[in-house]
Amino acid sequence: MVKCECPSCYFEIQLDEGTIEGEVIPCPDCGVDLEITKINGEVAKAEIAEMAEEDWGE
Repeated sequence: MVKCECPSCYFEIQLDEGTIEGEVIPCPDCGVDLEITKINGEVAKAEIAEMAEEDWGE
């Protein structure tokens, strides 16, 4: 089971099987969106995902 720590609230998250680098997941504790940046064995690194603003075609 791959685990990572939320950089916002330090909650330890167990990732679903099949989670890949670049995937964005919500922290189950604080709700912030996290991007999985690296998976190394059973340890993953996550960063707070940057939210791109929609321009709605403008």
